Amino acid sequence: MENESMSVINVVSLDPFYIPPRGRYPIFFLGVMIYLFAIFCNLTLLAVIIFERKLHTPMYFILFSLPLNDLVGITAMLPKVLSDIVTGTRKVHYQLCVLQAFLLHMYGGGVLFILAAMAFDRYMAICRPLRYRSVMSVRTVVSIVCLVWGLDFVLILSLFVLQTRLPKCRTAVMNVFCDNPSLLKLSCGNTALNNIVGLLTTAAMQLLSVSVQLFSYIRILVACIGSRRSEAKTKAINTCMSQLIIFCIFEIVGTFTILSHRFKNVSPDLQKIMGMLIFLVNPILNPIVYGLKTSEIRNTLLALVKNKRTG
Repeated sequence: MENESMSVINVVSLDPFYIPPRGRYPIFFLGVMIYLFAIFCNLTLLAVIIFERKLHTPMYFILFSLPLNDLVGITAMLPKVLSDIVTGTRKVHYQLCVLQAFLLHMYGGGVLFILAAMAFDRYMAICRPLRYRSVMSVRTVVSIVCLVWGLDFVLILSLFVLQTRLPKCRTAVMNVFCDNPSLLKLSCGNTALNNIVGLLTTAAMQLLSVSVQLFSYIRILVACIGSRRSEAKTKAINTCMSQLIIFCIFEIVGTFTILSHRFKNVSPDLQKIMGMLIFLVNPILNPIVYGLKTSEIRNTLLALVKNKRTG
């Protein structure tokens, strides 16, 4: 079955963690708590942005996409993994596997493009304050958000469209969740074009995001050094620090994940865990970082807590 050519695959098998029977439910409940915590934090951030009128600004309109993207990433991955752990299920419909892979890659690209858009917004606000309102109009901000999601969608879709030309002759996905490289390994045709396009797409997304952020933050740093107002320096640094922390976390986790797959002496289970961290660390930490480092959100949350206590 594994080596026979097949025109249509209905079901594929995943490669689960080895977990002793006694450890299944503790790990399951821990995973559920992590998932619920991430959902609560990101929904809280979304709700604060929606209902607090003073946050209805270009910066927070763009920021709104970040927790939304985090919810997509962690929901596309974690519930399925936890379900497989507690039920011992290894099978998944091929169409659902492709959908999961598509959403997970959309999440990864979304993080890069959203952070780039947020960096550009901060550049305009700090380095071009007199032009900020005219440039970052409602129309411009909507266009930026549409560009972020649209470009991400088109680039990721192209990777999966390329796979449709390849015949499938395997059904074993060597991971606990579905992703583009794992799906590509199910093919028995020549995957050179897919690998090249995948590498170029990843490089282009990284290059675009990093270039915009480097340009923006270097210009912001220069503007802060040249400013005589200490308050302006402090506010600018605090505003940008959250985005830099989130970007660094994403890149560090991603780098460790890639390196774990490059060394043969790394255990398969560790590789799977490292792969999962990409979709866990940022959705958990992003709302916390913004809640602590962004004064407007922090003050809004503190005000809500005080109102509940006094009420």
